[in-house]
Amino acid sequence: MSGTQEKEKDYFWFYVGGVVLAAIVVLGLVKSSEHGKYEMASKAIAVDPTQSAYFNKK
Repeated sequence: MSGTQEKEKDYFWFYVGGVVLAAIVVLGLVKSSEHGKYEMASKAIAVDPTQSAYFNKK
């Protein structure tokens, strides 16, 4: 009987890989969507640097 039993395949690493891949995709999507939010402010700062929050007024 010991030779006739099949070993069940372990999918643990497939699940871990899937979770890691999903996390990478979500982070990439969030990062790309956040980029567009600040494009207008970046253009305004390029035109007039005094609009920057990091401008040192002396």
